[in-house]
Amino acid sequence: MMSVIILGTGNVAQNLFEALLLNPEINMLKVVGRTHDSLSYFMERTKVSTDYNDLPKADIYILAVKDDAIKEVSDKINVSGLVVHTSGSVPIDALQKHERRGVFYPLQTFTAGKTIDFEYIPLCLEAKEDKDLQLLKSLGNKISSNVQEIDSEKRKILHVAAVFVNNFTNYMYTIGEAICEENQLDFSILQPLITETALKIEHLSPLEAQTGPAKRNDLETLHAHLQLLKNEKQRAIYKLLSNAIKAENEI
Repeated sequence: MMSVIILGTGNVAQNLFEALLLNPEINMLKVVGRTHDSLSYFMERTKVSTDYNDLPKADIYILAVKDDAIKEVSDKINVSGLVVHTSGSVPIDALQKHERRGVFYPLQTFTAGKTIDFEYIPLCLEAKEDKDLQLLKSLGNKISSNVQEIDSEKRKILHVAAVFVNNFTNYMYTIGEAICEENQLDFSILQPLITETALKIEHLSPLEAQTGPAKRNDLETLHAHLQLLKNEKQRAIYKLLSNAIKAENEI
């Protein structure tokens, strides 16, 4: 049985905890956090602690903390097991204090109060030593059907791509919602369109799935939309994206 300790209490930590706890081949030894209040989510189902200096021996220590806290937490602990973080953008050497170090990055967005099934979440793994990489693969395969070895440089690139398809896309929803609210329209009317747009790229490339006035070079509609937009930031974004789409289709 593989033993695991999680350091961190946020959305990633909670989702990892749920996935690992359900597997009978994983022994969840403890969750460590900054405060007792932050540990309330876990304390009924495993041991908890705020003491980073009192960690039992485990096979893997998972630092599921914010990017800017990884090195700080790493430097606090003195362990002989494999220490990994869960960040997409932080290199493996942020854990340089530990000879046995790695990355266990779940490529997904996590939301407070919502548990996601890890079965289909890509797990991007990296380790300094091959034996530790195999250990991480063994752990990953227990909770996910999509486990891949990806080094720090490739993972940073993947994280940039993820920002475009997730964070920036969500900001487009924010703009769409604001436009609806300003004109007394219910944003929920756009939900089926959002769903279908996401489903399209399961069988088409994003370039093939692109539609709209910029794709068609429909200048009349593009100009009409700009006339309707009174917010200068929204107008600037509309122009930038429309010009990018037009340029892509001229290649």
